[in-house]
Amino acid sequence: MKKALALSLPLLLIAAGLCLADTKNEQTAPVWPDPDRIAYGEIRFSPPKPERVVLENGLTVYYLEDRELPLVQVSFVVGAGSVFEPDGKAGLAELTGDAMRTGGAGKLGGDKVDEELEYLAAPISVSLGMEYGTGSLSVLKKDLARAFRIFADILRSPAFEEAKIEQEKNLKIEELRRVFDRPQRLAFREYRRVLYAGNPRGRLPEIKTIEAIERKDAAAFHKAHFFPRNLRIAITGDLTKEEALELVGRHFGDWEDEGDFGTAPLPKPLEQSPLYHYERKGPQSTVIIGTIGPGKESPDFYPFTVLDHILGSGGFRSKIFQEVRSNRGLAYSAGSFYEGRQGYGTFGAYAMTKTESTGQVLSVMQGILKDAREARVPAQDIHLAKRSIVNSYIFSFTSSHMIAFQHMALEFQGLPVKFLTEYPSKIDAVTREDVLKVAEKYLDPDKKTVFVLGDENKFDEPLKSFGTVKRVK
Repeated sequence: MKKALALSLPLLLIAAGLCLADTKNEQTAPVWPDPDRIAYGEIRFSPPKPERVVLENGLTVYYLEDRELPLVQVSFVVGAGSVFEPDGKAGLAELTGDAMRTGGAGKLGGDKVDEELEYLAAPISVSLGMEYGTGSLSVLKKDLARAFRIFADILRSPAFEEAKIEQEKNLKIEELRRVFDRPQRLAFREYRRVLYAGNPRGRLPEIKTIEAIERKDAAAFHKAHFFPRNLRIAITGDLTKEEALELVGRHFGDWEDEGDFGTAPLPKPLEQSPLYHYERKGPQSTVIIGTIGPGKESPDFYPFTVLDHILGSGGFRSKIFQEVRSNRGLAYSAGSFYEGRQGYGTFGAYAMTKTESTGQVLSVMQGILKDAREARVPAQDIHLAKRSIVNSYIFSFTSSHMIAFQHMALEFQGLPVKFLTEYPSKIDAVTREDVLKVAEKYLDPDKKTVFVLGDENKFDEPLKSFGTVKRVK
């Protein structure tokens, strides 16, 4: 018995010491200040400005030197996208971009291009989206001449090998088949279709449209949209301005400036649109409420950016995230997005929830948007949103190449160079009245697009209680 007490006594003393230590730590724990009340100096944003040179054939080049690493990076932006696709060939733009990269270039076949780039460790990408395309090359300085020749051939003279075209078509068809296995991706795809109803941006690739594409279609699309004045190139890294311009001039200087700039009507908000429902069996639903918003050139762009941050894109503090997910536990993912484009913008509030709470989530989200439109946006929320947006803006310029690319994309969108430097101050100048004004203007309940994907038989409330329902097939 004494032996047991003798063994347990040290353990008791250690435990007591730990308790005392914990008590001491609790008493002396530092009190951290509220991060929202920390005072700091004014952020001065002054990124370097790339040099801009226009070749005789109209090709615009942006150059910014960066000697930190023996690396050169090249990017391009081109006015070629799915809005310019001919009828019955939806998916042609994306397939053309992919086949430019995989289908050979110049005198090299597709497999040989892959071998060369792999040997040089010089990745090249080409991607054609909805309204424009982008691409890039990253290579060590010592291999620049060899890699840039392939890069130029891909842009100017892609081979579009028949076998590679068929391979890309098969990949697209398989991707379309599998989209039905990913409900969230399917929801946002179909939401785009109804948001842009009646506009070329609402045309989506289908298996039959991909099957209808031939090699000559890709070649014709490339020829129509890839020409000097429709293309901009940014080149940065370990080379002088003279080296950069000599390189670009050698490979692109004799390129004839012939092609089609292409035009597409701007989308408009839908008037008195129904609630769109896509029937999909499963345990989860996706709810999206959106509209057409202001473009980047509009004065409303800045207050609407702040409004979107408050509503859903601001993360944990946003209204939709707090109310739908944190407070009610109704969704595993919820928020909003806003993208200002040239002449228009797109906004959407979304939530992924269990099927049995679909009606409740839709009701809560509509209530949040209604509150914003009825001036229920506290001044403190606006202050915090502005500070967060301005503080995070500098992370768009973490490298010389990102800076050059931003300038290039800016001019492509028809915006003034001062847009980049004035952005923080214009966000900071947004007032509560500005936010309330754009909320009332763009969150009009008669101009919203509501899309729900899910199993209506298990919804907690019938969709018809929210208005006229249109079934999406």
